Amino acid sequence: MTRTARFALDPAFTVGTVDPRLFGSFVEHLGRCVYTGIFEPDHPTADEAGLRQDVLELVRELGVTVIRYPGGNFVSGYKWEDSVGPADERPRRLDLAWRTTESNRFGLSEYIAFLKKVGPQAEPMMAVNLGTRGVAEAIELQEYANHPAGTELSDRRIAHGDKDPFGIRLWCLGNEMDGPWQTGHKTAEEYGRLAAETARAMRQIDKDVELVACGSSGQGMDTFAEWEATVLQETYDLVDHISLHAYYEEHDGDRDSFLASAVDMESFIENVVATCDHVGARLKSKKKINLSFDEWNVWYMSRTDAEVSALDWPEAPRLLEDVYSVTDAVVLGSLLIALLRHADRVTVACLAQLVNVIAPVMTEPGGPAWRQTTFFPFAAASRFGRGEVLDVRVSGPTYDTKRHGTADLLHATAVRAEDGTVTVFAVNRSQTESLPLEVALHGLELGEVVEHSVLADADPDARNTLAEPERVAPHAGSGTALEDSTLKATLEPLSWNVIRLG
Repeated sequence: MTRTARFALDPAFTVGTVDPRLFGSFVEHLGRCVYTGIFEPDHPTADEAGLRQDVLELVRELGVTVIRYPGGNFVSGYKWEDSVGPADERPRRLDLAWRTTESNRFGLSEYIAFLKKVGPQAEPMMAVNLGTRGVAEAIELQEYANHPAGTELSDRRIAHGDKDPFGIRLWCLGNEMDGPWQTGHKTAEEYGRLAAETARAMRQIDKDVELVACGSSGQGMDTFAEWEATVLQETYDLVDHISLHAYYEEHDGDRDSFLASAVDMESFIENVVATCDHVGARLKSKKKINLSFDEWNVWYMSRTDAEVSALDWPEAPRLLEDVYSVTDAVVLGSLLIALLRHADRVTVACLAQLVNVIAPVMTEPGGPAWRQTTFFPFAAASRFGRGEVLDVRVSGPTYDTKRHGTADLLHATAVRAEDGTVTVFAVNRSQTESLPLEVALHGLELGEVVEHSVLADADPDARNTLAEPERVAPHAGSGTALEDSTLKATLEPLSWNVIRLG
């Protein structure tokens, strides 16, 4: 069997156009994501609003396009009214989701101001509380945020200092309502009915809002697929997207399976698409429901229960601060490839989370901010993964995994930009061997390799830390060339690769 991996690219065979919102992220009131993450008024770099400018610079470099807020599990106990008005008059509350105390010093107005400073590409994605609250509170929040003026709620926003409406278009109808851990957990029937009622009311205010219904919190849930079918039976004509959440970690030293995590992610996506289309067919609808993969990442969840249960209602503790290795970053790059390979239906995706909490950006209170290893694949995909995804069918060596069966050693996709340039994103899952790659280029006017960037390291457990914030960074690949309309490259073991062709 040949050890060379091969595929062909042809502009006549495409998957779909990448929605820029595929490169979203997520800010939840959890641990230090907000406080001493993006918001630290006493920090040397803080601006007049208390936002850390060193973090803002890294968030812009990361290239996030939509930021989901304020949760996550946090939203199911969220009273939006607590987060508006003078900050020193806002109430302190117990957050049941993470056993912490929420000060509400950072709230809705501060979130919108943060987005504006990230840049015009950063769109809000607001979640409403359908755990402990319901229809009335959702439409009150919508009116406060979006109505121009002339009502009690819109005039309250103006009195709070925000003359212009926030213009929030994209809304999540609750969070993980299938999960028994969720405050206000509901059955599919209960949630589907409530989501439909909420969607109908929100569309009475603005028929053009985009709404995301809660799908399963993972395809391992006992109710998976049945949950989606039941919820969509109630909401199909009222919502635009259904959500997916998935996190991956290395179990018991089984790195081969961990490196193949995207096999599970792609299966999850394809199964949800099948369920959506089955419901659409049953309803005789021509509408297609798109997917919002609005929580995804590498997360060592096996540590989380002990961390949270030990808390006694502190404010902004260090929580879920996973320090990511090169291996974690390669897996994250593979998950990005999985999302791009399904860009025809995955139109929103949010890396959870943005700062400190299982995040690509880390900070020290009063100190520096730095890039985790996972920063690099996300930033590269956001920058170069815009355009039309070309259909990639890999032929090459495979390997066996305990958790995901047989997997290709090469995981890859390619995106063609408007100017005709092509970027190949590729992961070599082999821990020990380099992987020769040949890509046949048909109907593509490409004459040179512009760049081959590699994230790999002799130590696959190498990390960026406060002590060594630049220990890991991408480096240039060698020997990559175009020969007779064929791209030839050698992918280092356990590596994430970005090959740009012009």
